Amino acid sequence: MPLQLGMPIIAIDGPSGVGKSTTAKRIAAALGWDYLDTGAMYRAATLALGRAGAPLGDWGAVRGVLDTMGYRQKGAAYFLGDEDVSEAIRGADVTKRVSAVSADPKIREVLVGIQRGLGRQGSWVVDGRDIGTVVFPDAVCKIFLVASPETRAERRMLELRAKGVQASFEEVLADQERRDHLDSTRDASPLCRAGDAVELDTSGLGIDQVVESIIGIFRAKSG
Repeated sequence: MPLQLGMPIIAIDGPSGVGKSTTAKRIAAALGWDYLDTGAMYRAATLALGRAGAPLGDWGAVRGVLDTMGYRQKGAAYFLGDEDVSEAIRGADVTKRVSAVSADPKIREVLVGIQRGLGRQGSWVVDGRDIGTVVFPDAVCKIFLVASPETRAERRMLELRAKGVQASFEEVLADQERRDHLDSTRDASPLCRAGDAVELDTSGLGIDQVVESIIGIFRAKSG
């Protein structure tokens, strides 16, 4: 049965490096809505599981970590309990492991439940990889962002260098290809475009153009 939403949801899906999070934050600010970063939630779970030494094959241990990790989002900051993990969840080790965590159907079931609970309590712009297909299939507006592999890798490389992490274009592109394969072939909620989503290629667009385009699509759909 489709999830019944009491308040509007704008769902923005797509692979890594297309600008989902930056775009979603800007749209939320422009509309006066809240922003929910589901990718950060999976990264926080990955960090918590790694710290606890909980192997994915031990569901009892994994569920215990998920139930007690105390994840919360406050603006653009992400917390496990009282600890701000905004930087830690973007680290290389978490990036390498997050696709495997995200592919676990039991973990997804728990985190999707949290996401849906939040979605019932206001107006949200939500980005991820299965928002329009699984988490909020009745979202008022669904967008699927794409960009060329080279554009995406270049953006990720510049992002890493801005944080003081040195990585070659070739390394970033290879890691991106690995993650794309895992995300699009996993059994649980694979990355794919919802049938009623509008596809938008961000390769040659600036962030302002992307934001304006999506807000225009939303207004047209909401009448």
